[in-house]
Amino acid sequence: MVTRNKKEETTKTTAAMDLNLLQQYEAMARECATIDPTLYHKYNVKRGLRNEDGSGVLVGLTRVGSVHGYVVDENEIVPVEGVQYFRGIDVQDLVHGFQKEARPGFEETAYLLIFGQLPNAEQLKEWCNILDSKRSLPYPLLEKIIREPSQDIMNSLARSVLAAYNDDESPNATNVATVLRQSIELIARFSSMAAYAYQAKMHYYHGESLFVRNPMPGKSTAENFLIMMREDAAYTPLEAELLDLCLVLHAEHGGGNNSAFTTHVVTSAATDTFSAIAAATLSLKGPRHGGANLRVMHQMDEIKDALVNWRDDEAIADYLRKILRKEAGDGSGLIYGLGHAVYTLSDPRAVLLKEKARELAESKDRMDEFYLYEAIERLGPMVFNEHREKKKELCANVDFYSGFVYDMLNIPMDLYTPLFAISRVVGWCAHRLEELINGGPIVRPAFKAIGYKGMQKSPYVALDER
Repeated sequence: MVTRNKKEETTKTTAAMDLNLLQQYEAMARECATIDPTLYHKYNVKRGLRNEDGSGVLVGLTRVGSVHGYVVDENEIVPVEGVQYFRGIDVQDLVHGFQKEARPGFEETAYLLIFGQLPNAEQLKEWCNILDSKRSLPYPLLEKIIREPSQDIMNSLARSVLAAYNDDESPNATNVATVLRQSIELIARFSSMAAYAYQAKMHYYHGESLFVRNPMPGKSTAENFLIMMREDAAYTPLEAELLDLCLVLHAEHGGGNNSAFTTHVVTSAATDTFSAIAAATLSLKGPRHGGANLRVMHQMDEIKDALVNWRDDEAIADYLRKILRKEAGDGSGLIYGLGHAVYTLSDPRAVLLKEKARELAESKDRMDEFYLYEAIERLGPMVFNEHREKKKELCANVDFYSGFVYDMLNIPMDLYTPLFAISRVVGWCAHRLEELINGGPIVRPAFKAIGYKGMQKSPYVALDER
């Protein structure tokens, strides 16, 4: 069992490493790893698998989902309103459909992404019953999560996925029927694994009381997560509706996003489901992918502290200019939550989330904060383009509002990215099935060797001559 004493011992051992030697190693590692940046252009390297105009290099085909944010006309990118599709269905139509009927939509969305069609009432009931039956964790896995906490919930999630390998009856199987069964179990259990991992962390690392609540049959994924996270297990219908919406919007975003592509890459090696999903989970952990809303929240906290009047457009614009000049913020010169690799005029996920975020802000008496978000969304692109010859279209992306929503739901920041994973595991499983069914070769892009020092061959030198 992890204890604070053991944690302290580990920290002391790390600190005892010779600092001078570590700095020497770092300098050596940097020298041998550094590549002349002009060589990327010389050899036409598609860094980040992106073309020079920022668009993605076409590396595969998918029927799972797609995003559309611009058109190319005579080699020029022309901005358009963003659209997102799940299996060909406009996500806005999907969301408005289940919200109009006042029911949760994440389970229906999962069915659509895995099976390629919307369920009828009987199929949806059967699907929800199956997910209900799989939400509770096998005792060995539950015990492992509770007894071996991690300081980072995403690490715990990935470790839990790998631990589930040991409880599976056919862990290495790659036939479609088995992978489908494993996928359903992971989709059902991800929210439970994240909730238990958080409770364990708060108990062992922060001394809080440990409570472990079982998921409740008949409740949605969003409702169960709120039940398992909150000490009183209470929530309002609007809170559950908004969390459910977040899960729907994050469930899939095309095969080119980093974690979905990771799923394709690892699956192409013919490895097991648990390894592929664990890899995708750790890909999502990075601040450039799943952790983006955390950067938004940290920056928004700074802006709120710095401004006296949250409705003063001039003061807001001036502070955004300071961020862009690297005089404020984290020194990156970026206004987090604005801009996207695909979307230009609008991110459809942000549009949908903003509608409901306003409702929740009204119910929580936090409209002043909502107006500040709106002002930054409106003023940010203008300030960004003030001194640019070639104007760039910037829109608020989904991360701009999702962190604010989670904060209003009293969800700890530690769980922002895990919530993304609870949702996105659906897309990962759909992409894994697609990769397996279509049987492509192992993913192996090329890297050009440029030599250690220039293009000269380096001779081997005998040990006593070095």
